[in-house]
Amino acid sequence: MHHTRYALPSLRTAVLAAALASLSACASQPAHEALFLATTLTPAHSFTKGIEGPAVDADGNIYAVNFARQQTIGKVSPGGTGEVYLTLPGTSIANGIRFGSRGQMYLADYMEHTIYLVDPATRALTIHAREPRMTQPNDIAITADDVLYASDPNWKENTGRVWRIAQDGTVTLALDTMGTANGIEVTPDGKILYVNESVQRNIWMYDIAADGSLSGKRLLIKFDDFGMDGMRVDVDGNLYVTRYGKGTVVKLSPQGRILREISVPGAKPSNITFGGPDGRTAYVTEVVQGRLLQFRVDRPGLEWQQAQERRKPE
Repeated sequence: MHHTRYALPSLRTAVLAAALASLSACASQPAHEALFLATTLTPAHSFTKGIEGPAVDADGNIYAVNFARQQTIGKVSPGGTGEVYLTLPGTSIANGIRFGSRGQMYLADYMEHTIYLVDPATRALTIHAREPRMTQPNDIAITADDVLYASDPNWKENTGRVWRIAQDGTVTLALDTMGTANGIEVTPDGKILYVNESVQRNIWMYDIAADGSLSGKRLLIKFDDFGMDGMRVDVDGNLYVTRYGKGTVVKLSPQGRILREISVPGAKPSNITFGGPDGRTAYVTEVVQGRLLQFRVDRPGLEWQQAQERRKPE
């Protein structure tokens, strides 16, 4: 009896201490966040209906084409504040944007059959490659050593090609006799190129040889309805694909299995990239309302991880 009586305060104290510790631990942990829930980042019509791109620099700023008016490149802070970063010359209008290993920006100009190179320090614009044989360079993928692959759809004929652009700007026809080649991306190991065909609704895989040539065409997935546009991979090699006309982004495994489909505001998401403080924010360009959307994901994007690794001191 006496032992029990004297043990009770100690028991209460222990239980209270454990409860306080638990509360403290909960308070120190971030609240559970909603993943794959799309919200708007920029106001409606902050971009034209030609909004595309997008790409994120090492500081987390998002870039997309045709901010406020055609022919511009917009720069948007992670908080959603936008400005004109640069204006393209003549009749040039950009589509795809990618960043290279030194922070340099590549722009696919579909009007002038050109890949532009932008110096991040000065914003100076130079011609990296120009190929009159192109119908239009559209989306671009980039390897770890700054080799570009540009999709080249011919919308009138429902056909397409892919061009390889070497580090020195040399252009080579990499794929011919495709459907409407559009979204394009490289796997994390640099060994496979994905190319989708918007009208035919296929996503193809090709092996990338040491010389950059492509072979071993095989089908990753074919959709029964709706088109596709831009694509990006996460660090695990899962492929995020914008379903233009359906108003969703689909997440595919490297084996082509649908892991998730994310609804976004607006029926025409045109492209996607990854950024945010941890690489787990997806940014989507949305055509109907001319704006950027965002949603959180479970794993970082590959391009974000690569940019952060390049920033690390030797």
